[in-house]
Amino acid sequence: MLSVSALARSVRDLLEQRFPLAWVRGEISNLVRAKSGHIYFSLKDDAAQLRCVMFRSRCQHLDWEPREGMQVEVNVLVTLYEPRGDLQLTVETMRRAGMGALFEAFVELRDRLEKEGLFQASIKRPLPAFPRTIGIVTSLQAAALRDVLTTLCRRNPGIAVVIYPVPVQGAGAAERIAAMLGRAGKRNECDLLILCRGGGGIEDLWAFNDEGLARSIRDCPLPVVTGIGHETDFTIADFVADLRAPTPTGAAEMASPPRDALLSRIASLVTRLQQRTRRDIENRMQLLDHVTRRLAHPGQRLEAQAAAVRQLTARLTQAGIRAIAGRCAQLESLLTRRPLRLPRTGDLAMNVASLQSRLSRAHASSLAGGLARLASLTASLTHLDPNRVLARGYSVVRNVEGRIMVRGTDLAPQDTVDITFAEGSAAARVLSSR
Repeated sequence: MLSVSALARSVRDLLEQRFPLAWVRGEISNLVRAKSGHIYFSLKDDAAQLRCVMFRSRCQHLDWEPREGMQVEVNVLVTLYEPRGDLQLTVETMRRAGMGALFEAFVELRDRLEKEGLFQASIKRPLPAFPRTIGIVTSLQAAALRDVLTTLCRRNPGIAVVIYPVPVQGAGAAERIAAMLGRAGKRNECDLLILCRGGGGIEDLWAFNDEGLARSIRDCPLPVVTGIGHETDFTIADFVADLRAPTPTGAAEMASPPRDALLSRIASLVTRLQQRTRRDIENRMQLLDHVTRRLAHPGQRLEAQAAAVRQLTARLTQAGIRAIAGRCAQLESLLTRRPLRLPRTGDLAMNVASLQSRLSRAHASSLAGGLARLASLTASLTHLDPNRVLARGYSVVRNVEGRIMVRGTDLAPQDTVDITFAEGSAAARVLSSR
């Protein structure tokens, strides 16, 4: 036997398996937004209604506000709310009714045109670097027009602007935009076109998802920049345009070079051109001076070369004369010095004999002088011999320390002294000294 909770759980599992995710269309009623951020409402049609819940984690992805009585399409999980046993739809995503069909048409057209090659980067035209005139295709009442004009005036007020007014929303807007692009291309008075409008829902931007408009953008002879809606909005016109900007203001910035940057670049180029021109002129002037110095009449050049030849000839002659004279002087000097270098044997023999005689005399004189000096030294040595002095009656007195006494006062009574005589010695005692 099953319990109530088990039966409810089985029914819930069966429903979730049978209907995992499904799209359901209906009208919102009994809408309640809880403090937790969840949305509770009923989805109804003419014959039935179902309770729905959309949790806060899913609600925060909506970029619009669900309201009572609004026709919507919801992607739901069919389940059973067990505490009350109510059949309930858990909403994963929600869109306003008709959005699904529009989006499917958008995707089908996008894929088909992409297969045809209308979106290829190779066929997109580059924007002119310095446009003189920019055309703006939009509504005169559009706020995007004021944003574009303000941006163009701020960035580069020197760029002329041509406005091509056309409705950008409602029935027939796509055909009129395409016709205006064709007219602007034929007039050919602009360097590029900006196709723009402000933000809005998919229905508001649907005119820019038209196939005819896409082909007219591609066939336009002028480059086309699109600035449609907000950064997250994409249209077929954005894909086929030569350049897509996230906003109308962004389209104006992409289409117009900043004036200040251009002036700064021009000033830099002028400075570089002046410097380059000055260097070229100086180099040309130096080259001209060099060529002018080298430029002369052929007769003058021949005369200068002849003078140089004459000068070289004179220098060569003088150099030859000086070389010959030097060689002759050197030869005469050698001839004069030759007899002086020959040996004179007679003079040499006489010189040798004279030297031998002088050597003999010098040897005899030196020997005699040496003997006389030896005799004198011997006599002096004999006179200085202390023994000869002692032999004359003198004696030498020494104290006990062996020191010779030369004064009597150096001795004291009773001192013992040693007396040396010419022959022998004696020891004595001093009786008195004076």
